Amino acid sequence: MSRICAICGKTPHTGNRIVRHGLAKYKGGIGLHTTAVTPRRFLPNLHRVHALVDGTPRTIDVCAACIKAGRVVKAPARKAAPEAQA
Repeated sequence: MSRICAICGKTPHTGNRIVRHGLAKYKGGIGLHTTAVTPRRFLPNLHRVHALVDGTPRTIDVCAACIKAGRVVKAPARKAAPEAQA
């Protein structure tokens, strides 16, 4: 599954996890020092929803921001199949 929103195109972004050690100067230390920088990814908050796409119900991956903003038209619930008469 690609981590891309079907509506706004939001994708993963990269960043760093920075580890700092030491005592801050205002607390009497010599300042914080960076001891490790680890790459990381910020993933979009995707949800798989049943939505109407061009008038037909489909399952799409949409970010939570698009759902909250009302950009997704939810598909109507399917009717239950009539039971077979015996």
